[in-house]
Amino acid sequence: MKHKRPQAAALEDHLGYWLRLVSNHVSQGFARKLDGRGVTVAEWVVLREMLHQPPLAPSQLAGRLGLTRGAISKLADRLIAKRLILRRAGQDDLRFQSLELTQQGAELVPELAALADQNEAECFGHLGKAERLALHEAMQALARHHSLTSKPID
Repeated sequence: MKHKRPQAAALEDHLGYWLRLVSNHVSQGFARKLDGRGVTVAEWVVLREMLHQPPLAPSQLAGRLGLTRGAISKLADRLIAKRLILRRAGQDDLRFQSLELTQQGAELVPELAALADQNEAECFGHLGKAERLALHEAMQALARHHSLTSKPID
């Protein structure tokens, strides 16, 4: 007796497959560029978020990025070791801490932003202006619909 196998759509039939394929390509290309500068994507996101900001409590930064305080603490430790941010204790309450960019960190952010722009151009530059705008609007609409507010760092 022959058993009929259930039907299943091909991977390529799913929009999610194509989104993931392209997302991985974009993210991995950017990660390679940043690696050449000694920074991870997660560290870049933290540095970029801190640019033009007054000193922030780690909990504030965690809230802005949609991360846990533990994750911010680990990222901050790595960035402090790289001399890109400073951690300062509060004057009145030594338990209070704030994070701020060092001069070196502040100078590095525009250089890393240029790498992000380069990666964007390499990945999407072949699309026409209308295609890029439509894709951008579609991604924003999906993010709004699903209430996606945390910053992607992986």
